[in-house]
Amino acid sequence: MSPVKHFGVFEFLPEITSAQIDECFSEMNGMVGKIPGLLDFKYGPYQSDEGLNDGYTHGFIMTFASASARDAYLPHPEHERVRQIVAPRLQRLVVFDFAT
Repeated sequence: MSPVKHFGVFEFLPEITSAQIDECFSEMNGMVGKIPGLLDFKYGPYQSDEGLNDGYTHGFIMTFASASARDAYLPHPEHERVRQIVAPRLQRLVVFDFAT
């Protein structure tokens, strides 16, 4: 089984504060250790002069032990709880998964 990277980019609603953004990523990071097979979580704001972010301001990468671990994460109650915090604060998002 190959690890799976779950990559995403967020564009937050204009009225969302830095503290609310920090809360979103803190809650997401807190899923590590609570959801089986979620091995790692990294995130940060866009930091390039290239200008190819298309309005997306923050990105994250989660590492799952396998595709089945990623599949089990999607309906997991902890993911659903965190999604209820994060999703209402987003204007747009993209998520993309790939095996490594």
